Amino acid sequence: MTALRVGIAGPVGSGKTALLDALCKAMGQQDQIAVVTNDIYTQEDAQFLVRAQALASDRILGVETGGCPHTAIREDASMNLTAVEQLESDKAQLDLVFLESGGDNLAATFSPELVDLTIYVIDVAAGDKIPRKGGPGITKSDLLVINKIDLAPYVGADLSILERDAKKMRGDKPFVFANLKNQEGLAAVIEFIKLHLG
Repeated sequence: MTALRVGIAGPVGSGKTALLDALCKAMGQQDQIAVVTNDIYTQEDAQFLVRAQALASDRILGVETGGCPHTAIREDASMNLTAVEQLESDKAQLDLVFLESGGDNLAATFSPELVDLTIYVIDVAAGDKIPRKGGPGITKSDLLVINKIDLAPYVGADLSILERDAKKMRGDKPFVFANLKNQEGLAAVIEFIKLHLG
């Protein structure tokens, strides 16, 4: 049995790594999990997850893409495929592998050969116009996480507009409002992933 591969993408600072940290800590007791992170020139996100003790360090691999972050998850996913294969051979019986993209724009999508499921994270602080701007991250991801809802009153973002536009742009595809600092919305994301773990 191969592990379910879940891609997590979104702009810089949207909360991708915070989501990964929370998912690993919440799901890691019952599921065998590994993580691959992508950064252009560093392994910052992988190191953060190790310091936060999201998982044991041998379950976290950082990939330095050396260039455009979406290329490493879409056009040439070879570095990520190699990292996943290494984790799968080192850790027998993985249930779940999370792949975090480097911070990117709304056009980021994962290659279907790399992931089975995609979660796209946006940040309320970027404004309530983000869902209606569209892009594959908004319209095609399996789950949209609208994070940092606690900041809405401080940045003039209206959650009802975000909700309306997310529904309009996504049709029947699900989305979740979240504040990952206090784990609000995390249970819904976990439930969504577990539906696909089968």
